[in-house]
Amino acid sequence: MRSRRDFLRSGLAALRSVAASLQLFAGAALHPLLGVQLYTVRRQAETDLAPLLKQIRAIGYDEVETYWNVYSHPAKELRRMILDAGLRVPSGHFDYQGLSAQLDYASELGVSFVICPILPENLRNTVDDYRRAADQFNQWGERARSLGMRFGFHNHNYEFLRLAGTSGFDVLVERTDPNLVCFEMDCYWVTQAGQDAVAMLQKLGKRVRMLHLKDRRGGFPPSQELNKAAEHFTEVGRGTIDWKNVLTAAERLEVEHLFVEQDESERPPIESLRISYGHLLDVYLDRMGVIS
Repeated sequence: MRSRRDFLRSGLAALRSVAASLQLFAGAALHPLLGVQLYTVRRQAETDLAPLLKQIRAIGYDEVETYWNVYSHPAKELRRMILDAGLRVPSGHFDYQGLSAQLDYASELGVSFVICPILPENLRNTVDDYRRAADQFNQWGERARSLGMRFGFHNHNYEFLRLAGTSGFDVLVERTDPNLVCFEMDCYWVTQAGQDAVAMLQKLGKRVRMLHLKDRRGGFPPSQELNKAAEHFTEVGRGTIDWKNVLTAAERLEVEHLFVEQDESERPPIESLRISYGHLLDVYLDRMGVIS
């Protein structure tokens, strides 16, 4: 027998689906849209993408964010596959190396955001490294804007290492032009770095235009080194991050897109996505006062 919670979950999922198709996401309880960073399901995405996209849509997700290895498909073909599954593609990750050459592909794919997901290792060691990266970001931001897109950076934990009285992340924030460079804040990696996700959102304000949602298991120390010892991933709602307050802060800042991502999973990734989606719907229902 279905519980009241499960019934309400399915009802809200159906309502979100209808609202998305009609572009009627005006209510706070239904906004912003929920998406998936396809890196979560990369093994299937790189071999059997079309049915995978339909599975993602069947869970209830509205959008996907692409990543480098699916760009083996021509941009128009990839976009058509995504749209045919009933999904949108507002954002894509493009590697730092060769990003300039990928901007035309991104434009043809139809994304609104071009996101650099990580700095190469040779640009993570000194303040000057981060200054050079910031200057490059400004250039890419100008070029992306000329093509009708926005450029942004996705953080990990290494950017928060203290360097000469500052941090790489602070350098990127301070040296990039807010009109050209935004941020896609990864809640897991901010937390793993020893920061508070809500406080970071409040600090960065509307420079954060998108979030990555993945949870962090408790009982492990924070770190600013990107390695296997920093990986304590779990599904949204099964870790220590306060998602109700994160989503409330994101709503106040009018964050535009939320992407669930899980770098590694102990269970099939599609099942992890289903668990995370269910918890996020519970958070929305709680905020509406429908369940407690």
